[in-house]
Amino acid sequence: MDNIILRRKYLDYFHNKNHVIIPGASLIPEHDPSVLFTTAGMHPLVPFLMGEPHPAGKRLADCQKCLRTDDIVEVGDDIHLTFFEMLGNWSLGDYWKKESIQMSLEFLIEKLGMESNRLYVSCFEGDKDAPKDLEAYETWLSLGIPQNHILFLPKKDNWWGPVGNRGPCGPDTEIFYDMQPGGQPEQNIKTDPNRFWEVWNNVFMQYEKLPDGSYLPIKQQNVDTGLGLERVLAILEGVPSIYETELFLPIVEKIQSLSKNPNQFAVRVIADHIRAAVFILGEGIVPANNDQPYIARRLIRRAVRYGRELGIDDIFLSKLAEIAVSTLSDVYPELQINRAHILSALENEEIRFQKTIQKGEKEFSKLIHDSSSPVKTLSGSAIFRLYDTYGFPPELTEEMAAKAGIASDMDGYRMNFAKHQEKSREGGANRFKGGLADHSEEATRLHTATHLLHAALREVLGMQVEQKGSNITVERLRFDFSYFRSLNKEEVAKVEQIVNEQINKDLPVFSTEMSLEKAKLSGAIGLFEERYGDTVRVYSIGDFSKEICGGPHVTHTGALGRFRIIKEESVGTGTRRIRAILEANQVQGG
Repeated sequence: MDNIILRRKYLDYFHNKNHVIIPGASLIPEHDPSVLFTTAGMHPLVPFLMGEPHPAGKRLADCQKCLRTDDIVEVGDDIHLTFFEMLGNWSLGDYWKKESIQMSLEFLIEKLGMESNRLYVSCFEGDKDAPKDLEAYETWLSLGIPQNHILFLPKKDNWWGPVGNRGPCGPDTEIFYDMQPGGQPEQNIKTDPNRFWEVWNNVFMQYEKLPDGSYLPIKQQNVDTGLGLERVLAILEGVPSIYETELFLPIVEKIQSLSKNPNQFAVRVIADHIRAAVFILGEGIVPANNDQPYIARRLIRRAVRYGRELGIDDIFLSKLAEIAVSTLSDVYPELQINRAHILSALENEEIRFQKTIQKGEKEFSKLIHDSSSPVKTLSGSAIFRLYDTYGFPPELTEEMAAKAGIASDMDGYRMNFAKHQEKSREGGANRFKGGLADHSEEATRLHTATHLLHAALREVLGMQVEQKGSNITVERLRFDFSYFRSLNKEEVAKVEQIVNEQINKDLPVFSTEMSLEKAKLSGAIGLFEERYGDTVRVYSIGDFSKEICGGPHVTHTGALGRFRIIKEESVGTGTRRIRAILEANQVQGG
């Protein structure tokens, strides 16, 4: 079975179960500073999981592109990836545990032909925050899963969410597939993850986690499931790893053809990283040193480093990217549309990193040759300085030191790196507040203010202005938009004035549901309109602004307060950024 047929089977099955099929969202989250990328299929749906009505209804399904870097050190084994696709189905206050589990089991066995005796499941064992999930356990038993194939696990294994520091969450039940039936000695899903692959997770959102760490029953109980496309594809194709599926094999074979030194782990890391980088760059990202651009840079440079281990000396990543684009552009046409940008960004970054390596090699030479006495051990601080100052990979430092007969204090390096990470976490703690799950008064006001800002920019600069992204915390808003030059002081003042005029008018904010076509004909605008499918929610602010959006919003503009722009800057060719805040209320409304 190829990947396109698998996606179609899944979506057709849930369509027949009265789910509306919605398009997957962007890999870059909308209005969410809590994470850099869309990490799961539920991530773009958080407002609706929190109670906002979804225009498409209460049963949804889609295929979502996702990216996670927390497992990056695991990449290279049989099952872990940074970029992956998640097939998902949701109940927004509709069906609950029994029906969700029944559908999952039916799809795996009847539609995909998996052997039921190779399926194992886990359930939440309970703790001080929530009770043992006997409802899921008893459902599995009633459907024929034997008791010795069900395991109760703690929160770290069988609890999902929230995304960020608050939001919907709850116990989950996970489905595993035995890749070595009858294997000896007998192991279990907890102690032998290489044998038992987790393929599907059914999350039962019963709670909302608050910033103080407490859990409250959620107003609307939801089901959120995620089925890993790449892992299921490997099972159906009968291959022992995801890197041997038809999605990866063309890339793997190309890497092997370029390699001088056989190294399966290095080949797999490069194959994973090039796909992930292609999708990030396909969002218009340019590698740099912060946020999403930094992740792109990290993946690209890590791929280059492993390419050196394989003996690949030439510029090679763009050759692999061509294959990645061709294998996935039928499903994700944006890859072909942005192909030129993807290839040039990869090549430029690879050339830049080669220069970094050359500079690092010179600095390394100074370290060992300019010392007054022979260097026997390279200190951890020296290794970290090469990394932090010059971007020189510590693995290369260790390799070069070994060739020179010098030991490397890698434990010391790791201590320095850990201190650096802690400082970065402390510095980022305030930045990553809020998120899509933040329906606080402050975040709601700022979200509404972005609509006024967008309309004001179009009024001052022209209707060619389009939103390129936004980021909202409880303290401020950040709004990216298309424009070819910086704004002068008069233009900034005019935009600010117009927004405040609309606030002072205390305009009503109201929403209506309509077809996407009707919304466009009515003059509604929206960067993320593709997320919602054929039916969308349109928010109007008086007669001044009309946008396709998922919320949340205030009910009248007088609740916003005084709008003030604090900075206007460039974030790349043709894209500008405004940072703004809301100050004390000017109008008190009801």
